Amino acid sequence: MMKFMLMMMFMIPLCFMKNFFWLVQMMLMLMMMMMMNFSINISSFCNLSYMFGCDMISYGLILLSIWISFLMIMASESLYKNKFYEKMFLMNVILLLMLLYMTFSVMNLFMFYLFFEGSLIPTLMLIIGWGYQPERIQAGMYLLFYTLFVSLPLLLGIFFIFNEMNCMMIYFLKFYNFNMFILYFSMVMAFLVKMPMYFVHLWLPKAHVEAPISGSMILAAIMLKLGGYGLLRILVFLQEVNLKLNIIWIIISLIGGFYISLKCFCQVDMKSLIAYSSVAHMSIVIGGIMTMNYWGFMGAYVLMLGHGLCSSGMFCLSNINYERINSRSLFLNSGMMNFMPSMSLWWFLFMSSNMAAPPSLNLMGEISLINSLISWSYLSMLMLMFISFFSAGYSLYLFSYTQHGKYNLGIFSFYGGFSREYLMLMLHWLPLNMLILKVDYSMIWF
Repeated sequence: MMKFMLMMMFMIPLCFMKNFFWLVQMMLMLMMMMMMNFSINISSFCNLSYMFGCDMISYGLILLSIWISFLMIMASESLYKNKFYEKMFLMNVILLLMLLYMTFSVMNLFMFYLFFEGSLIPTLMLIIGWGYQPERIQAGMYLLFYTLFVSLPLLLGIFFIFNEMNCMMIYFLKFYNFNMFILYFSMVMAFLVKMPMYFVHLWLPKAHVEAPISGSMILAAIMLKLGGYGLLRILVFLQEVNLKLNIIWIIISLIGGFYISLKCFCQVDMKSLIAYSSVAHMSIVIGGIMTMNYWGFMGAYVLMLGHGLCSSGMFCLSNINYERINSRSLFLNSGMMNFMPSMSLWWFLFMSSNMAAPPSLNLMGEISLINSLISWSYLSMLMLMFISFFSAGYSLYLFSYTQHGKYNLGIFSFYGGFSREYLMLMLHWLPLNMLILKVDYSMIWF
């Protein structure tokens, strides 16, 4: 695992060389290819070096992190064109990738906490440094304080575990069972805020709307998954108390997912709508993880990967429109099919994946999660029905509003999509829909 770490460290000087913007991107692509050829043990931790190791959960999320970082640079060509601190931007992306890589691969609980919280700093820099509106400072503060408020209890919980067990290795902790309410709440809340769960989700739409395209991509694709990853890791040794209390989280998630789905229909900002749809999808993931059964864990993992690719692609689409029209308002972005008919196809493909149409990973994940939640209680069927129905509803609402109708006569001149943009969208869409052929790797390893 350390060889990839060193590779990323040695990429930092490349960021500051003249005309090396695309070379750094190609290096990330090379790293992705090397990682895909990694030998991996499907049932346990492998490739151990120092405190780093890799199992199937880590592996999928590390691949996703590298892939999205590669696409973030591709989406941020306007920074390079306008020479807007593009070297600092590249360094920020590499630092963020290093922190995410370490978060997913480290096996020590305290080091996991360190990198988990550390990934907040480059994200904050992205939002405040390259965001659009003056409100980005407020959005950054929301992000920071929501996360920091629950991170101290997590740290204290980790210290308590070390004090009790004299051991911090995530792998060994699975042999223990802590039946303690306060420990459980202090450990779980940090990840639920990161997910984000309904009630503590307010930082997410703000951060998304103010962030640049690269910030939105990494927030949607990876930062939300940190919460899910943390839950999958810590619920292993908090099983007993979780089985008593999981009804709280499942009820909040299901009802919250329903409310947020309704909220999506009220949005007039494209980015805001996509951000709220992320909260709705993550609510089902929280529900699935909290049921503590096989279907739930597998479905959560698959839906996290699928949602990462799909949501990131949708933010790219909204940014492509924003670069043309300089507005993200649905009213000004209508009738796009007249201007960019080819882009309309990509809108359709991503919207269909977002509503979990086959053959996307989202479908596989949602089927497993629906299985797990209905096996937990038949009553959850009602809310799941609404969430699934409305997810199709707001996807179609966004598609029909942006693509059909009269176009805005205020648009003076216009230009179609670049090959870079089509390539970027294809690199989101292909893994999202082709990985279904290898879904056994995601579903049978646990």
